[in-house]
Amino acid sequence: MAAPSLVEAKRQVNAYVDSGRYEADIAAVADQARAYLESRVRGGGKLAIVLDVDETALSNLPSLRANDYGFIIPGPCDLPGGPCGLGAWIRMAQADAIKPVLALARLARERSVAVFFLTGRPERARAPTERNLRTAGYEWTALILKPDALTTKSAADFKAPERKKLIDQGYTIIVNIGDQMSDLEGGFAERTYKLPNPFYFLP
Repeated sequence: MAAPSLVEAKRQVNAYVDSGRYEADIAAVADQARAYLESRVRGGGKLAIVLDVDETALSNLPSLRANDYGFIIPGPCDLPGGPCGLGAWIRMAQADAIKPVLALARLARERSVAVFFLTGRPERARAPTERNLRTAGYEWTALILKPDALTTKSAADFKAPERKKLIDQGYTIIVNIGDQMSDLEGGFAERTYKLPNPFYFLP
């Protein structure tokens, strides 16, 4: 079976999002994580959940659509027409919460479970990232960003050691949730939950 053309692939992505299936698939995964969290907190302990940021806690859909799903890093962000530079978009701090994940984070806080954000965003983006997360309704224990000078072949090479640091601090990570397999690989979490991301792949 031949792969779809780029035009057809973009059409399929738009149809997936606009139909509500994307949101429903996210909610289904978040429900699984929620059920495990609820059952696990009864056992007590110094518990934590780890959340990725982009396309996990926050949706970048307006910027993605403005770029016709292209990847543009530099330059200003012109919405809705585009182009929208990723750096400018992050500084605007206008990404909406992905609601099922926001509900999961709030439930964790209600159950006295620590909430850690672990993102490949660079440390220099800390201020707008914190502002955006707060505006979107999140509260957290710590926000862990990638050191500005660090380069890795895979996000897992950064994220797995950071999860181990939390384990070393006495936390038990009961839920790790992200939109890329590299958010989840490398261990140091009881359960991992992969959200759909039809827009891009990150190693």
